Amino acid sequence: MPRLTANNIDITYELSGPPSGPPIVIIQGYTSQMTSWPDEFHEALASAGLRVIRFDNRDIGLGHKHDGIMPDLRAVAAAIKEGTTPPVPYTLNDMADDVVAMLDALNIKSAHIAGASMGGMIAQLVAIRHPERTRSLISLMSTTSDPSLPRSDTAAQEALTQKPPAEDKDSVADHAVKTRLVIASPGYPEDQAKVRARFAQNYDRSYYPQGGLRQWAAIMATPPRTEQLKKLNVRTLVLHGEADILIKPEAGRHTAECIKGAELKLIKGWGHNMPIAAVPDITGPMIDFIQRVEAGRTRSGSD
Repeated sequence: MPRLTANNIDITYELSGPPSGPPIVIIQGYTSQMTSWPDEFHEALASAGLRVIRFDNRDIGLGHKHDGIMPDLRAVAAAIKEGTTPPVPYTLNDMADDVVAMLDALNIKSAHIAGASMGGMIAQLVAIRHPERTRSLISLMSTTSDPSLPRSDTAAQEALTQKPPAEDKDSVADHAVKTRLVIASPGYPEDQAKVRARFAQNYDRSYYPQGGLRQWAAIMATPPRTEQLKKLNVRTLVLHGEADILIKPEAGRHTAECIKGAELKLIKGWGHNMPIAAVPDITGPMIDFIQRVEAGRTRSGSD
């Protein structure tokens, strides 16, 4: 896979779809490699004529690794409570700037910015920090991180924080399947053998658990985006699952309520994963929304 240097880090990325198509960046979530997107997901976007840009966030997959820098989460929490700068190597703001620096390196002036879960948080920050580079914002199963929002179900919290019993491929893949089943989509059953095979492939590509600690610290250290989103003037689509027990549907509603003119679509039976069966119900609204945004850009003469 190609690599580039941007924002002082190396980024592994992949392009698909017609080179002349409207560009869309899809940003993965916490500890998820770009290969975690189902092929059907980015293929549907590319088949609709979009130029799809996938990449590995820093500290995951084949992305830049901040080796040996191990933040103390208790110290991070204490700094947040005291109102001082948390001791972390980077925040979600830096990860948002990675996206724009990558666009610079690819000579792309602006793109539709879509992200899932933590990736949605990053996408929101791209729109907030770089609205001129954001054709539209698409927030998938994500949140403003407002403290008033309901917490994850206990089962989801425990599943997310538990470690595998060992670090060999079989143990890690089995544990990942077990975790995914807790937060999965009841309306979109999955072939668990295929799910496990994907986790095993990602293990072979890159198993790097220490990166998750730094990504979690980055989430903790980044303030809620509520007030910033209220000032945002970017076309926005919010998609969220009604069955999401990790980031509750209220978070999706709140995101849409904060952004003037945002469109909200709640999907029945969708949890906090990207099952293949749900791809048409997710990419369909995305493609329709992007086509409408692009039509408006053509009428206004935007480049």
